Amino acid sequence: MTGAMTATSSQMLAEETETNRRIAIDFMKEAAAGRAREMMREYAAPDFVHHNPYFASDAESLAAAMDENHRDNPRKRFEILRTVAEGPMVVLHGRVQHKPEDEPIALVHIFRIEDGRIHELWDLDQEPQPNSPNEKGLF
Repeated sequence: MTGAMTATSSQMLAEETETNRRIAIDFMKEAAAGRAREMMREYAAPDFVHHNPYFASDAESLAAAMDENHRDNPRKRFEILRTVAEGPMVVLHGRVQHKPEDEPIALVHIFRIEDGRIHELWDLDQEPQPNSPNEKGLF
């Protein structure tokens, strides 16, 4: 009986992990495309917290900033390159190019998702460095 319970628990964790991965991907793709407020209504938990030093920590402040960024950069290209997910935690590694003439910036978004809702979001970015000794670059 214990083996069956463990298999079921493992399957449930795997399903939760994949659901959370899909939520994070959908949220970022749609928010980057100018639908941040809509995505917040769909996915943000009532206690949503965003850990970005440039904006207030609430969902509305982040959504407003993301939508403004989209309006300012209508030709922006956003791409998710890698995902890592385990249970409630999902990490997306990607790149964004705000304008066609800009160099792409590396992005990392870390989500804590529970019961289909995003409770916390961290984002980090790194710009390419001129004359970097790393020949592999950011991607």
